[in-house]
Amino acid sequence: MELRTLRYFVAVAEHGSVSAAAAAVHVTQPALSRQVRQLERELRLELFERHGNRLALTAAGAQFLPVARDVLQRADDALSAAEAFAAGHLVRLTIAAPTTTLTDLIAPFLATFGPDDPLPTVVENRGTAALHHGADLAIVTQPPESGWSSYAVAVMPLFAYVPPGHRWAGQAAVPLAELARETLVVLDPSFRPRQLLQEALAAEGLTTPELVECGNAQVAQALAAAGRGAAVVSDDPRFGLHGMRIRCADGPLRMALFAAWSPTHHAAASLAALARRLRAFSAELYGDEVLPAG
Repeated sequence: MELRTLRYFVAVAEHGSVSAAAAAVHVTQPALSRQVRQLERELRLELFERHGNRLALTAAGAQFLPVARDVLQRADDALSAAEAFAAGHLVRLTIAAPTTTLTDLIAPFLATFGPDDPLPTVVENRGTAALHHGADLAIVTQPPESGWSSYAVAVMPLFAYVPPGHRWAGQAAVPLAELARETLVVLDPSFRPRQLLQEALAAEGLTTPELVECGNAQVAQALAAAGRGAAVVSDDPRFGLHGMRIRCADGPLRMALFAAWSPTHHAAASLAALARRLRAFSAELYGDEVLPAG
C-alpha cells in the first residue's frame, strides 16, 4: 500500500467523484480510478458504492477514511521532522544533569523557553554516559573527556549551611580553615561538591574534619537543620538555613559546570547555541567572573 494511493482514496471520498478528485490531485481520471480499484483489491474491501459519476463511501469505506487520514498525517509529520533534522533544528530536547543542577539551574532556564524552542525533557544523570542513552545535552561538573563537544556554562558557589541560631548565622562567608573545625554534613565522594571540598582542604594543608556523610543534598540540609553539623552543598537554601560562601586562600569555593554533546549530533550547532544561552542565563544568577573559557 502506497501513501499516494491513500491520498487518492481520501480525495475521492472528500470530493464525491473521480473527476473532481482527479482535478484536485492533478492526475487523469483513468489513472485515479485504477489506483482506487487497486487499493480495494489490496484491502479486500469495497470502499465505494458507484452511482453513475458519483461515488459514495460504503460502511467499510467510511470507517477506513479516518484511518487513512491518520496515516497520511503521520507521514506528513515524519517528513516535516526529517526536514527539520536535516536543517539541524531541534524539535525535542533531552537534557541530563545532576539533581541539584536540574533544580537550581536547568529548570529556571527552561522556564525562559518560548514556542520556537524545542520541547524539553530532563533526566537526572551525572556524567556524559547519558549521551549514549538518548540525551542530547549533558551538564557535567568536570571538563568532558575527549570526543565530546563542550562549553563552560556556569560557575556555582558552594555554600556552608547552618541553622539560624548558629554562631555563624548572619555571616556572608566563612573561612575554610574555620569551617574545618566544625562537624560537616557532606555528600558521598562520588559528588563533585565533596571532591572540591576535599581538594581545597588538602591544598591548604587542613585536616579533614569530622564528617556526616549522605547521598542527597536536601537530606544534607535537613541534617544541618537538625543540628548535626554545617552542610556543604551547592544547592539553594532549605529549612530556614543560613548560607555562607566558603572562602579559600585562592578565592571562594566554586564548582564549574560544562555542557557536553556529540559533535556528530544532527543539531550540534543548535546545541552549541543553547549552551551559549545557558551560559548567559547562569551569569545572571551566579556571575561569570571566573567562568572558564567556552
